[in-house]
Amino acid sequence: MKNAIVLLTLLFSAPSFAAPSDEEQIRSNLVDMWAALEEGDIEQYAKYVHSDYTVFGEGDVYLAEGKALELRNMTDWVGRASDVHTEMHHASVTVRGDTAWATYYWTDAGYTDQGRFTSRGKSTRIFVRENGRWLCIHGHFTAVE
Repeated sequence: MKNAIVLLTLLFSAPSFAAPSDEEQIRSNLVDMWAALEEGDIEQYAKYVHSDYTVFGEGDVYLAEGKALELRNMTDWVGRASDVHTEMHHASVTVRGDTAWATYYWTDAGYTDQGRFTSRGKSTRIFVRENGRWLCIHGHFTAVE
């Protein structure tokens, strides 16, 4: 009986390791997406991008559609840029069922063959949950001068 009480005490007093909230998962996914691009790891980046991805980039006139196009564009970018680092500021994540959106400001800096660059802007990203994973299905970026 004493052993049973000790076991129950250990079970109920053990630290709980709660799963991250949906909001935390989405924030983490964004940071992981940037980290993958900073490391030039397109395969890792692709794990967070939905097959139906669309984007209005900073200078885009038209909507870019499809994961394949996004991966080609990011492959081109990481081939031209180096030592890039992006920071997210004042992020807000809203979850409604299996759909979520994140709004935030960003700053980044790095180098291209034209020298050092910096940029800042605001962004909205839309995520959908599929098979238990949050995937980015749309991005909209606006540079702020």
